[in-house]
Amino acid sequence: MQFVLRPTLVVLVLCTATVWGQSTNEPHIGYLYPAGGQAGTTVQIVAGGQFLRSALHVYVSGDGVHAKVVEYIKPLRNLQKEQREFLQGRLKELRDQRLAALPQPRGRRARAASRNATDRPGPEKAEEVPEIKEVELPDHPLLRDLESKSLRELAHVKEMIFFSRTKLQPNRQLAEMVLIEVTIDADAAPGNRELRIKAAAGLSNPIVFQVEQLPEVRELEPNDGQAYPDLPGVPAEAAAALAQPVALPVVLNGRIMPGDVDRFRFRARQGQQLAMEVQARGLIPYLADAVPGWFQATLALYDARGNEVAYADDYRFNPDPVLFYEIPADGEYELEIHDSIYRGREDFVYSIVVSARPFITQMFPLGGRAGADTVATIGGWNLPETSLTLNTAPASEGIAHAAYTKGRRRSNSVPYAVDTLPEIDEAESNDTPKRAQKIDLPVIVNGRIAAGGDVDVFRVRGRAGARVVAEVTARRLNSPLDSLLRLTDDSGNVLAWNDDYVEEEGYLHKDRLGLVTHHADSYLSAELPRDGTYYVRLSDALSHGGQAYGYRLRISAPRPDFALRVTPSSVQVKMDGTVPFCVHALRQDGFAGAIDVTLKDPPTGFSLGGGRIPAGSDRICMTLKAPAKALDRAVAVHLEGRAVIEGQTVSRVAVAADDVMQAFLYRHLVPAQEFMVLMRHSRSGMPPAEVAADGPVRIPAGGSARVLVKMPRRRILEEMRPELKDPPAGMILDKVAVVPQGLELTLKVGTEVLRERRTDNLIVEVAREYTPKEKDGTPSKKKRRYSLGVLPAIPVEIVSQ
Repeated sequence: MQFVLRPTLVVLVLCTATVWGQSTNEPHIGYLYPAGGQAGTTVQIVAGGQFLRSALHVYVSGDGVHAKVVEYIKPLRNLQKEQREFLQGRLKELRDQRLAALPQPRGRRARAASRNATDRPGPEKAEEVPEIKEVELPDHPLLRDLESKSLRELAHVKEMIFFSRTKLQPNRQLAEMVLIEVTIDADAAPGNRELRIKAAAGLSNPIVFQVEQLPEVRELEPNDGQAYPDLPGVPAEAAAALAQPVALPVVLNGRIMPGDVDRFRFRARQGQQLAMEVQARGLIPYLADAVPGWFQATLALYDARGNEVAYADDYRFNPDPVLFYEIPADGEYELEIHDSIYRGREDFVYSIVVSARPFITQMFPLGGRAGADTVATIGGWNLPETSLTLNTAPASEGIAHAAYTKGRRRSNSVPYAVDTLPEIDEAESNDTPKRAQKIDLPVIVNGRIAAGGDVDVFRVRGRAGARVVAEVTARRLNSPLDSLLRLTDDSGNVLAWNDDYVEEEGYLHKDRLGLVTHHADSYLSAELPRDGTYYVRLSDALSHGGQAYGYRLRISAPRPDFALRVTPSSVQVKMDGTVPFCVHALRQDGFAGAIDVTLKDPPTGFSLGGGRIPAGSDRICMTLKAPAKALDRAVAVHLEGRAVIEGQTVSRVAVAADDVMQAFLYRHLVPAQEFMVLMRHSRSGMPPAEVAADGPVRIPAGGSARVLVKMPRRRILEEMRPELKDPPAGMILDKVAVVPQGLELTLKVGTEVLRERRTDNLIVEVAREYTPKEKDGTPSKKKRRYSLGVLPAIPVEIVSQ
């Protein structure tokens, strides 16, 4: 490893999702290394994070992948002087044994070179120490089975143990490690899974684990200036035997530490069209405490003479680079990866697929009408065919994925859209109003910005007072197009225009994908001033273009709709207890109606509290009530939302997500595959509670209202201290009274703050406050307080007097 000056990574503990009543020491996974494995193998991986000491079980989404906790790994601190000396001596002893076992060089020149290599002074000579007494080393996987390790593996151990840890800033969020064994069935479907850890304090966040079909290898340090640097004392002939290039195809796994550069050597044949695909941000989408908010990898390829022959630091708008290169001559090549500004730490994990497998770089059209036979034309690398049949069955939120497959060969997965509107193809030449393509509404146009400077113009008829929506879907479907939309009248006057569109709530970006940070798809909505002809003009904002610059342009009247996100994606709840979570409504085309959220085929005994998103609201917190009997394992709970839109009942699946921070400030709703609920095998200290109200509790502005929470009469009621969490502005909990039926809460609202009607859910956390007794039986002078949990959500409606 080489160390250089680099911008500081500030350690910052951030929580962006407000979930009350949850443990403050829930397990958190910051990274997996390696972050995947080959189908049909069993691998051991490390999960790094915080509060992992009591890890018990591992949950992996989907079928065919099974995992278990092997052990908790104690953090490896700086070794004591005696331990360092003993380990240095032991590593030297084992290295000498490996050297002695190497085949002797042949020929006079080779033997002379061997003697020169052995006698030449170097760093290993300087580190020789006299024989010392054996001492106990830390129990760490790196230090186990030293006797069975090769020369390269011993060098890797030395590099990882003895590099200066002053280069690493302490990070509590990554300080703990758990060793996990993962078994992947031979027929396990390739792609991303989600791995979670269950610990004594709850269920962790999900993190990506990738199932691949190719063999996998892990980096061995040192591999900075070259993949196989010379090892001191190793004869040249033996060193060459140790420096065997990895065989293709392969998945390369590694981690970038501060200032680190990793290299891998492989042999390739003339004419091979290699695609080298990095997964870094694809494994960990956002870092809360680093700018720009992820590990920004760069990739370079070198030939046998050390010349750089190819380079990439992204793939279009995706920060994870993909490098394409046709091999000009048989030989060995080295692939280099590092962070763009030489940052690094334990969670800068990557994988690189190096292969000649098919890779789709462009597709047209980018979708099809639901139920219609649709065949797309595809282009890219190593594609034996140029067509791909798209499955146009209704897709979740209108986005599906496809890959070219033939036998065991499978390309990268590409997204496409499925919609119910009529579809047409763009017809050139349509770059001016005179040549504009006439279209009837509603419609989806499948088109391309075929060259730099191209403009596609469409002519529509409209009536005065009618509202027209024009929306581009391109960047969300991996097109490099940075769209620019204009709506003009027949005189050329611009009525509306848009470049990049994203809905924001403060610093929360509310796009459905949660992973796009350059929201380059355009959207506009305008009311037409009069009957007549209008033009929709679509171009690239940077005047770029090409065959890959496809788009889908929807022009229609508003189509009110919504999508739902449930945060966080992992919660825990005690038996007979209640847990809060949040539901975000991502509204489309002006839809502002109420949405009823329900459980879909829930496990026995689960119920929902406050399951209604009020009209006009984009976010509300609800509660999930657990049964009195605990389940044996974490379960996936499914929710769906229903709303009446233009007289029709519309149902949408609620997608699990996590409210994740990027670079200290911005937040994103990153979708997860499952909303997982873990029941703890302990009872809630709070008596079973039920809100005694058929509908929202109506509170007049400037007045108050009482709400009864039914509870069994118990002594603990006198010690319960309810507290409102994030209530509507101006609302307070004025009084709490113990009544025969349970607790009576008096809610009060000020007139100076709320003068308009508003509906919301109240989340009430209850603490127990009591006076313990001293050892002699006298009351203590200090009271104790701890959380009992939360009450079921209380719907409220604030009305004007």
